[in-house]
Amino acid sequence: MSEPSPITRAVRAGIDTDLSHGAVVPPVYLSTTYTFEEFGVSRPYDYARRGNPTRSIFADALAGLEGGAGAVVTASGMGAITTVLHALLRPGQVLLAPHDCYGGSWRLFDALAGRGHFELVLADLTDAAVAEQAIRAHRPSVVWVETPSNPLLRISDLGALASLGHEVGATVVADNTFCTPLGQRPLQLGADLVVHSATKYLAGHSDVVIGAVVCRTPEEVEDLAWWANCLGVTGGAFDSYLAQRGLRTLHARMAIHEANAAAIVALLGAHAAVSAVHHPSLPSHPAHALAARQQQLFGGIVTFELHGGLAAARAFMEGLRLFCPAESLGGTESLVSHPATMTHASMPAQVQAAAGITPGMVRLSVGIEDVADLIGDLTAGLERVASLS
Repeated sequence: MSEPSPITRAVRAGIDTDLSHGAVVPPVYLSTTYTFEEFGVSRPYDYARRGNPTRSIFADALAGLEGGAGAVVTASGMGAITTVLHALLRPGQVLLAPHDCYGGSWRLFDALAGRGHFELVLADLTDAAVAEQAIRAHRPSVVWVETPSNPLLRISDLGALASLGHEVGATVVADNTFCTPLGQRPLQLGADLVVHSATKYLAGHSDVVIGAVVCRTPEEVEDLAWWANCLGVTGGAFDSYLAQRGLRTLHARMAIHEANAAAIVALLGAHAAVSAVHHPSLPSHPAHALAARQQQLFGGIVTFELHGGLAAARAFMEGLRLFCPAESLGGTESLVSHPATMTHASMPAQVQAAAGITPGMVRLSVGIEDVADLIGDLTAGLERVASLS
């Protein structure tokens, strides 16, 4: 038999490996500590903050999907980002990040830079000329890439940014939360590290908070694992079990997320209450050709703007029945959020404006419900907006 595909390996990670009782699904190892084999000789696992068998199964499965040498699992996506920042940056060094990055990432970057941990430079990394100028002028130690971006789904050229970053000696980090390794393989495109809020699509059921960093080399795995252990941000055993359970159905879920999102994009694009639709599947998207070349999926996040600003967004959201008004994304259930007052509320108004976030902007995390039901719910919301005028 030929070598199984990464999807098959992720589905079967840890399956049928229990030698004690023959359990098909691997057990959850909740022990905080492990005995030494003999005096002065530890086993592969000695203390749960440093290592855990259940966590290792998830880490290995995710690394296989991303094509990495290994992964470090953290207690949250922000824990993964924190680990990378501490491992890679020192005072005086430059972090180059997107001007429209996720609000939680921006908050952490801004706070640490304000305390002198590093220097922060924000730039539009979707603009090739702007990105090249920023990299050559500032010679960053780390180039941070989020593609597609949150919430506008802008696309950055990972291969070009990686090449430019490596020319100046930078480590290139890609946040692959939106696309997942089924939709995009940043390491193949030249990135050095891949960050995930595994809370989202990877775990997929909105019942666990967990993060991960996938590394290109074993040396990076060792270094980041040391920092995660030192900082105390490693993921727990049961959280890792839940994330691995979700990973087994990632390929099946993503197919429905993608199909449902495509139908919703068509609805929004044809409705008079909508002033703009942001989704890389659209030929009108500024980076549609790049997304088609760089990604294998266009994704289940849909962002759009309504005529009427904040009042329109409120009218649209407040009557929805199947889209829960909540932050996060990537679960089986559909969610709706208002970036200006929710996911990006930590950004001052001028920073939001520079990032392109408007009062009438709404972001959908399209779930796997029956698409006809979702279309009906959204159509009613759009008619509420139309009735305002």
